[in-house]
Amino acid sequence: MSNTELPSQGLLTDPVRNPSSAAEPVRTKRAFLLILLTLLVPGSAQIVAGDRKIGRIALRVTLGAWLLAVIALVLLFTNRTLLINIITNPVASLLIVLILAALAVGWLVLFVNTLRLIRPVLLPARMRPAVVIALVLAMVVSSGSLGYAAYLLNVSRNAIGSIFNAGPAIEPVDGRYNFLMMGGDAGADRTGRRPDSLSVLSVDAKSGQTAIISVPRNLQNAQFSEGSPMRQIYPEGYNCGDECLINAINTEVTNEHKDLYPGVADPGAQATLEAVSGTLGITVQAYVLVDMDGFAKLIDAMGGIRIKAGGWVPISGDMIDEANGIHGMPLGWIPAGDQKLDGYHALWYGRSREFVDDYARIARQQCVQQAMLKQLDPATLLAKFEDIANAGTKVVDSNISSSQLGSFVDLAMKAKGTEVKRLTIGPPDFDASFSTVPDFNQIHDRVKKLLASASSETSPSASANDTGLQDTVLQPNSVPGSGLSAAGRAAGPLAGLPATTPSPAPSSSSDFTPVTTTPEGEPITEEMLNQFKREGNEQAIRDLVATNGQCAAL
Repeated sequence: MSNTELPSQGLLTDPVRNPSSAAEPVRTKRAFLLILLTLLVPGSAQIVAGDRKIGRIALRVTLGAWLLAVIALVLLFTNRTLLINIITNPVASLLIVLILAALAVGWLVLFVNTLRLIRPVLLPARMRPAVVIALVLAMVVSSGSLGYAAYLLNVSRNAIGSIFNAGPAIEPVDGRYNFLMMGGDAGADRTGRRPDSLSVLSVDAKSGQTAIISVPRNLQNAQFSEGSPMRQIYPEGYNCGDECLINAINTEVTNEHKDLYPGVADPGAQATLEAVSGTLGITVQAYVLVDMDGFAKLIDAMGGIRIKAGGWVPISGDMIDEANGIHGMPLGWIPAGDQKLDGYHALWYGRSREFVDDYARIARQQCVQQAMLKQLDPATLLAKFEDIANAGTKVVDSNISSSQLGSFVDLAMKAKGTEVKRLTIGPPDFDASFSTVPDFNQIHDRVKKLLASASSETSPSASANDTGLQDTVLQPNSVPGSGLSAAGRAAGPLAGLPATTPSPAPSSSSDFTPVTTTPEGEPITEEMLNQFKREGNEQAIRDLVATNGQCAAL
């Protein structure tokens, strides 16, 4: 036998490349080994048992993919903002989607080729199903995962394109990003409607420490910021009587003053942002307008939110006496105590104001916002990513640039677990009549102190009390969220509810006892509240639900 014949003879007896000469147990082991090699090191099965040219190409691609994965992992720990910006960039994300899809298809082709190399007909009949099942599972884990990742990234890409714009990036002012969050009803004319809620989310640009400032929709004489086109019309503030409430600015500018904002996509939202900026004495850089339907869908996509409710909240029926703000029979009730709310009930929990004043609703809205921030953790986001992304497209308008999503997501991750400071331009932080005749110097001072307490330069041991503020701390002898004094409540038919007049004020936002019984100790039930409604005894209901402005995110 010549030397040139030895390699050929070796090939014929090599059980990896020529399994027909091997025993049945060896063929079975070989089959599982080739599947494992294709799963762990795509291309290696072809190198050892098939077309080496295809194997070498696949190995080069595999090594390149591993290198990119290592770079991404390094960026995750060293420059998370850059990594997120790459993923959310429209061009880069499209390229990544195409690469992931190509890798998924390529990996699938390799598995099909591996099945050919296995030659199932040579396997014992009893082992063929097991080998095929193992190969299919490996395909699902590998190629299927890459394909699904490409799909999710494409969903994210489309959602980002629908929600955010491609405008210039914004810079922090005094070390903070300030976002105006506006909630409004859905509909074709939504941009001209009055926002149902207004709040500023102020985030420290370094630490992510967050403060929420709620502006009542009935605030009068709102001040426009310097440089606002609306100062030409209202140089002394938005003051034309009871109709000039801050939430009417959106409608007025949309319908009458669009010409003052040439090139602006939503003049009404921009003018409202300028009014909130001037009123609070800060620079609000961006806004997000969310319709209520989208809000409910987003919470459903999250799997609901968990809150501790201080009092019963009605799901109001149709208005039957608009002059006195009286509704028909409630459609339902959200009980006091620990609750898990779906989108529909969370929406009503944040929007209901029957039997209480606007400030109770504001407190509940702040609580819902905190619950969403607290409970939207990475595990929830990954598990429900597609639903959350699709619900996110219900955001009607935003002037936040998609180029900054990386830095803002990074800030949101930093903010996890930090205390959220809160301030309301009304009870419990100001008198109930303050929104009618606001003192803007006082507002500016309180906002300044609030943001100082939520600054990265503030020591961790500093509390809200150090700056003259109390986070969700109630004024003595007042009923939280009701706008009623203790003396005023005593005159009602259910006077003397001890649990509704906490003194001293709670030391934390969750330090309160939900009111679940009457002063006589009888459990409050939906039937009891509805019976008072049928009897026309509105005051009795007001007394029982007066604490529904108390809320804590769980």
